[in-house]
Amino acid sequence: MSGPLALEPGGSTDDTLSLRLADDDRERTVALRLPGRGPYEDAVDRLAAELTDRIGPAVHPYEVAAVLESEGLAAEVIRDTYGHPDLFSLAAALHERVPRSFPEPPRPADPWRPDHVRCALRGALFALPGLAHLLTGPLWASGRGVAALVVAGLVSWAWGQALGHRAYLRLASGPRECGRTLLAGAPVGAVLATAAGTAVAGVGPTALFVAGQSVYLAGAGVLLVLGRERLLLAALAPVVAVAAVLPWWEPGTPARVALPLLSVVATVAAAGRALAGPLRTAPAPGAARPRPVLSLPYGLFGLAAGVLVLVEGRREPYAVVVLTVSMGLAEWLLYRYRGLSVAALRAAATPAAFRLRSAGVLGLCLLAYLAPLAPAALLTGAEPVPLLLIAATLWTALLLQAFGVAWVPAAVCLTAAASVGAVTLIGVERDLLALSLCYGAAAAALGAWALRTLGRPSAHA
Repeated sequence: MSGPLALEPGGSTDDTLSLRLADDDRERTVALRLPGRGPYEDAVDRLAAELTDRIGPAVHPYEVAAVLESEGLAAEVIRDTYGHPDLFSLAAALHERVPRSFPEPPRPADPWRPDHVRCALRGALFALPGLAHLLTGPLWASGRGVAALVVAGLVSWAWGQALGHRAYLRLASGPRECGRTLLAGAPVGAVLATAAGTAVAGVGPTALFVAGQSVYLAGAGVLLVLGRERLLLAALAPVVAVAAVLPWWEPGTPARVALPLLSVVATVAAAGRALAGPLRTAPAPGAARPRPVLSLPYGLFGLAAGVLVLVEGRREPYAVVVLTVSMGLAEWLLYRYRGLSVAALRAAATPAAFRLRSAGVLGLCLLAYLAPLAPAALLTGAEPVPLLLIAATLWTALLLQAFGVAWVPAAVCLTAAASVGAVTLIGVERDLLALSLCYGAAAAALGAWALRTLGRPSAHA
């Protein structure tokens, strides 16, 4: 044996043990490599460091072998540089050296990202038709004109909600089926609303304004369902332009009649143009017709919501304007709720954790909706408490409807509408407190149901 063995760490940098053998007059030396270190091991370590990001997620050495194969390592390089007989041996060594790491996948795009412009435009379109009442008001405000327009409006709202839901159900079968539903249902709604308003006002000039309002609401409903908000805005342009100069210019009776009529005609023409495309598509084979009863709770909710808003408008006219304009924000927040709920579903590890996160998302969205309404109510001189409670009731009901929960919002809102109607007819001494209690009870009931229903992960699957 030649050379001393290093007994202390660092005493020698040689990785081999040399044995000198005497064979007759010849001397031979055999080198034995000590296990664990050496130039081959260093090369493998360097390779592992270079490929750590790609080897870390591998759950089997075969995946590492695929990585090495993609690097183009030849068999000679594997033997001569890394000291392994084949690709799979080197892959196993690398898999053993590199600790497992599973990086988070990239965050997917939000499937519920709202269209900001569209939501703002829809909020404006809910409010702008009220300008036509400013123009035509002096012509129908006497007698039963207001009551007739209110009754016709309630019928239009209820019918429009039910028709819109049925049209969306038919859209699942195909655009032609959706278009045929709107083409058949919109005229029926206009006729029913006109008949209801005429029954209150009687035959006369007021009945013409009732018919115009009913026809407009039917055409506007078609455009909103089909997503043609810009066409509807263009149809309202004559009314908006003249109403903007009313404080400084008296247009006269002919203009007060002709311009709203022009907007009604333009709305009907735009609705017909929007329907032409879906109606030209091929029919869906074997498309099933949903039962009409499925859309009934949506119509009842539309009726109840109309009663709640009109009762509040009877006390605070500007409160109706605030609520109407806020519908754009309400729709935007419905999308944000769904997007935030999907993010909470990814972040939560247990059902209890998701329920807690879901409650936070609901509270955040509701607060974001109500926060701008309080200063708006104060600016318009309206009582903020009833307005905020009505807004909370309507938004929570719309949220539940967006998840297919229809009968509970309809029942709660109908009960609230009947209660506030009774309070208004009785005329109790402190009607503000009584109305607030009705609105608050409805908002609390719907909020509790939303927490119970939407706090389950299955509701967002």
